[in-house]
Amino acid sequence: MEKLNTIKQDWLGNVRADVLAGFVVALALIPEAIAFSLIAGVDPMVGLYASFIIAMVISIAGGRPAMISAATGAMALVIVSLVADYGLQYLLAAGILAGIIQIALGYFGIARLMKFIPRAVMVGFVNALAILIFQAQLTNFEGESWIIWALVIGSLAIIFLFPRINKVIPAPLVAIVVMTILAVTLGLETKNISDMGTISATLPEFLFPNVPLTFETLMIILPYSISLAFVGLIESLLTAQIVDDMTGTDSNKNRESKGQGIANIIAGLFGGMPGCAMIGQSVINVSSGARGRLSTFVAGLALFIMIMTMSDVLMLIPVGALVGVMFFVSYATFDWGSLKAMRTAQKSDTVVMLVTVLVTVVTHDLSLGVFAGILTAAILFAAKISKVELDRSVDADRARYIVNGQLFFASTSEFVNQFDVTEDAEDGVKHVTIDFSNTHLWDDSAIGAIDKVVFKYREVGIEPELLNLNKDSEKLLNTLALHLKQQETSAGH
Repeated sequence: MEKLNTIKQDWLGNVRADVLAGFVVALALIPEAIAFSLIAGVDPMVGLYASFIIAMVISIAGGRPAMISAATGAMALVIVSLVADYGLQYLLAAGILAGIIQIALGYFGIARLMKFIPRAVMVGFVNALAILIFQAQLTNFEGESWIIWALVIGSLAIIFLFPRINKVIPAPLVAIVVMTILAVTLGLETKNISDMGTISATLPEFLFPNVPLTFETLMIILPYSISLAFVGLIESLLTAQIVDDMTGTDSNKNRESKGQGIANIIAGLFGGMPGCAMIGQSVINVSSGARGRLSTFVAGLALFIMIMTMSDVLMLIPVGALVGVMFFVSYATFDWGSLKAMRTAQKSDTVVMLVTVLVTVVTHDLSLGVFAGILTAAILFAAKISKVELDRSVDADRARYIVNGQLFFASTSEFVNQFDVTEDAEDGVKHVTIDFSNTHLWDDSAIGAIDKVVFKYREVGIEPELLNLNKDSEKLLNTLALHLKQQETSAGH
């Protein structure tokens, strides 16, 4: 019964807003799908087929209601060289294999890896996307007159002001309709969708990619498929988390991984390029009031219907109106609070965020930016916790060391160097205790460091006593410590 109520809520709990938001997203998907197709070097219809197929499939199979998935620039960049060297059929095969990998990762629980992505990387990911969305629109101004600027400004004015009059109808939809009517009635000479590619009212055909079923083919497409699978999941799972935060709800990330895989397999079988979640369109969708799966399904269905029945009208939409919408998406996506937080946040978090943004913007590769951010965070964290301090006190012939800090591979040198065995011997110390109350032993490097200290003391005739190890640390020490094994051997003799 609970599952039935969840399904009902996902599909019928927010019908009016979901339907209206879906139509807005469908319009925003058209130029994006065409542009990404051109990036990948394939016919525009390959991107359009992928967009409506993936959106409709993911609305059912995915784990994040109201999130939009379709053909994306991140995926297009991965497949450029594959299309150039081997053609469309190998692209379709790579997309299907990527989908299979994503389904497998979903079953293996890929969502667990999300906990290893710091918030600073998430913020950097969002800000980098906002910058890339903004940058991607700038090429539309090349060779254009003041008219496109007027359309962009007009669209933005409507988007920001219309909600004061009416909050039921999504402002981006009003902006697109009004700017299109103005451009057509006034006969404005400006670039429209028809200048980006041809939209033909033809149905996609179901077919298996026409590639040899050989090991050689597998070796050609496998590297691309692995990249597509991981780039798609990184963007999708991070976008899902962003939508979670925007809506105050949770989502099933493992189901999302499986859903992305299913959608990419079906898209490939119908002649579409692989895709993943789209942060820009997802922000449009949620900002327009969408909360349910119906919005995503309507976006795909509306796009399909518009391609089949309104291709001539759609091709009249001025690019300036859509650029205005995407500028708004860029503005809404950027985490403006992060700029203010840079003054009060820890320097390490700021560095991680800036590295993520910089690498993503420079390379135009979201996955590379995220990996760079995670690596930077790991290095800074390791450096932060690798500080080990020893408090030394001497009472008569007894020396006591209290270890403060975590003991692992990055801190062992500092730990060993703070013991002055010669000084203890010269001070007449006969007994040495090392107190581990404030530390934890994490790896074999920590045990090796303790061995080194113990052996140094044994050379001057002192047997140090190790105190207050916690249960896990003591177990690790007893398993790996050479000084204990040497002690056992001596006792046996």
